Amino acid sequence: MVDLAALPAAEAAKKIRTGEITSVRLVEACLRRIEERDGELHAFVHLDPELALAQARAADKMQEAGEALPPLHGVPVAVKDVIDARGLPCENGSPIFEGRTPSADASCVRQLREAGAIIIGKTVSTELASLTAGPTLNPHNTAHTPGGSSSGSAVAVATGMVPIALGTQTAGSVLRPASYCGVYGFKPTRGLISRSGVLLQSHTLDTVGVMGRSLDDIALAADCMAAQDPSDDVSYPRGRVSLQKLARQARPFPPRLAFCKTPAWAQADPVTQEAFAELVSSLGGNCVELDLPESCKPILEYQSLIQLAENAHYYGPFFEDYPDVLSPGMLDRLKQGMMISARDYLRAEMARDVFYEIFEARYDGFDAVLCPASPGPAPRGIEKTGNPVFNGLWTYLGVPALSIPMFEDNGLPFGLQLVGRRCEDGRLLRTARWLVSHLQGAA
Repeated sequence: MVDLAALPAAEAAKKIRTGEITSVRLVEACLRRIEERDGELHAFVHLDPELALAQARAADKMQEAGEALPPLHGVPVAVKDVIDARGLPCENGSPIFEGRTPSADASCVRQLREAGAIIIGKTVSTELASLTAGPTLNPHNTAHTPGGSSSGSAVAVATGMVPIALGTQTAGSVLRPASYCGVYGFKPTRGLISRSGVLLQSHTLDTVGVMGRSLDDIALAADCMAAQDPSDDVSYPRGRVSLQKLARQARPFPPRLAFCKTPAWAQADPVTQEAFAELVSSLGGNCVELDLPESCKPILEYQSLIQLAENAHYYGPFFEDYPDVLSPGMLDRLKQGMMISARDYLRAEMARDVFYEIFEARYDGFDAVLCPASPGPAPRGIEKTGNPVFNGLWTYLGVPALSIPMFEDNGLPFGLQLVGRRCEDGRLLRTARWLVSHLQGAA
């Protein structure tokens, strides 16, 4: 028998549409998996099984009535607990928001519902989507971190609790947990998916992302949410070209890939450095090593500086009103942010497009940049969420990036990161599809 809880979202949607399975059966399978695993792993902070099943029954009735079915019809999706979903608590990983239950959906959740998705529950976020760890454990080894801040979403997808989950990223909060938990993670071009109704900690960095079990899942979910939203000032106009269709297009010739060690290479684990040496060698002429120029070294510092300064701005009232509720780590971060001068902040902000122009010129003629998605496998210990040093620079530049489950060491997965140009998300997904197929064929 097919393990329904293990189905990728795109395949599950197809089976529901053809009548091979029902939404109720799929949701029941996911709820059983949650019951089996979540007591140990703590991926969910809020779950309403009856509400989820009621949505599934309504979806099945639509199908029985012969109505036109949207692309994610009947497929369960989990939502990180910093993203509003009407009728479900949204507590932002902090006691400050205990009991908060929004009456309206975030734009991305509303679009998922319009696409037919079943919102099954809310996944654990670290405190205020920052670095202080929550209760979630890595399913591959519970003594190791699952990453953060979208820890619950990564674990829920990795264990079959749900085929798709939403996360958010300000530095590495989608890509790093995806790498540590062995799932696909996608941080799109900043502004592709609306942030309206999402906890804001950095208006220049925050990005809504997706985790799934396949590239098809990632593309399908992103397609459903990729609409311009005037209420989000970084949302931009775009054609309604299907990312899923672009990702599935056959390439007439192999892509050109550039291996970039990035300024963080010295912080990569030895196992990661060895894995990428072998990977680049196996790709032969399809991949050349081409690093960012020396002038780009400040990128890591600038991303961190902007995040700290904007955290201090948006979370400053919490520092003043709830100092006894915030964790010591969060208090320290806010103190650091408050000490950043306007001059330093503006220098980091104004350099962003200068660095992007350098990046674009450096990799002109390449289809994607290849680099680690994390320094290595998830580090031991659950007090911290790992280092986002291989992700923050791409978030700073606002470019699309993917974490692809590719490597393993002592039973712990870690990902390959693929990076593209702004607004070329479809091209990036298409390149990723070729790369995965090529490497699987070579195995």
